[in-house]
Amino acid sequence: MTYSKTISPAPTARGRVTVPGDKSVSHRALLLSALAHGETRVSGLGMGGDVRSTRRVLTALGVEIRDEGEDVVVVGCGWEGLRAPAEPLDCGNSGTTLRVMMGILASTSFESTLTGDASLSSRPMERVAAPLRRMGATIETTAGKPPVRVLGGPLHGIDFESPVASAQVKTAVLLAGLRASGTTRVTEPERSRDHTERFFAAMGVPMTISGNAVTVDAGPLRALARFTVPGDLSSAAFWLAAGLLRPSHVARDGGDDGVVVLNALVNPTRTGFLEAVALMGGEIRVHPVSGGVEPTADLEARYGPLRGADLPPDVVVRAIDEVPILAVLATQAVGRTRITGAAELRVKECDRLAVMAETLTALGATVRELPDGLEIDGPTPLRGGRVDSHHDHRIAMSAAIAALCASGPVTIDRADAAAVSYPEFWETLDSVCGNPGLSV
Repeated sequence: MTYSKTISPAPTARGRVTVPGDKSVSHRALLLSALAHGETRVSGLGMGGDVRSTRRVLTALGVEIRDEGEDVVVVGCGWEGLRAPAEPLDCGNSGTTLRVMMGILASTSFESTLTGDASLSSRPMERVAAPLRRMGATIETTAGKPPVRVLGGPLHGIDFESPVASAQVKTAVLLAGLRASGTTRVTEPERSRDHTERFFAAMGVPMTISGNAVTVDAGPLRALARFTVPGDLSSAAFWLAAGLLRPSHVARDGGDDGVVVLNALVNPTRTGFLEAVALMGGEIRVHPVSGGVEPTADLEARYGPLRGADLPPDVVVRAIDEVPILAVLATQAVGRTRITGAAELRVKECDRLAVMAETLTALGATVRELPDGLEIDGPTPLRGGRVDSHHDHRIAMSAAIAALCASGPVTIDRADAAAVSYPEFWETLDSVCGNPGLSV
């Protein structure tokens, strides 16, 4: 059901927040556990729409996945345990589900068709299909987009130099490589997030990492038995931004009780947001919690002035999902912020660069689109108004944080998009910022 939200300005932000399980890690926890042999108990799994799409597709392929209390148990059956689906595999709005499944299905003994909703059906798939064809797979796209037909068969390893830094492309090719004869190597122009490599290491996959290149040979995945998904840093970024932009109340003991996000993922290939904030003069304190398969920490945002900064591509690629909320921060920073290396955002659920420029401009910000990024002058007093999420979860949530700093209410159309990655976002916003949200 589509609905709108009207968000009023908020003078403060405070609270201790637990965010949903990281979406990228949740996808891989389900997918790789299904391809191993044996049961894996997953705690803290993200429950957004994209992760549900991955679960639905695996179930359609014959994988047993059951709920036990707050945990999810995946009964891994290996590639050989997958069965031909009775109908097209619906990936919903999840590009990760569709692209990674292409790599998984490329070596099966049956034919599959991968589909998605209207948004996903407009997104490019040849970046995955092309290297998989080089490995011997038979893959047909629809003018380069979904639906995608995959006819599985024998594969051989390749040395693939990816033109883009994409964890989805890398993961699809590496998973196909686990079933290919010979060696498979993927080299990226910049190193993308390394969740797949961390799972491979924990699950006993022979692997070599050298610079931006990852090399694997064929081999099985060993079930982890138990795995806990850390909190999603991309979801945490919204509350950290709120804490940077809005002061907290002062606690009775005189201490600052601002915004703290508990047990968040701090994988070094994902911490570009923290680095970008530091370049902008913001302070986020990192309190380490654990250093298992994925390192985690409690993150504490400190309210204070921000300054404009040049955010370079090597930082942006590790903050690609956080670019929309970084753009919001830039509107309140002193000076010019330049974000480059984010061309990938033009082929997400919407053209996120164009839509964020449109959204922030409608609220009074000074924004210029670049071919691969944004240039934003600040600080700019934001005003109330009406904006549209374009069915994009990160746009909806970024607009909500911008509204906290506006001079009047901001109505966000199609605000339901937030549920794709963060079903509890609006309730948490009410808690952190003193009930600024109103459904309309």
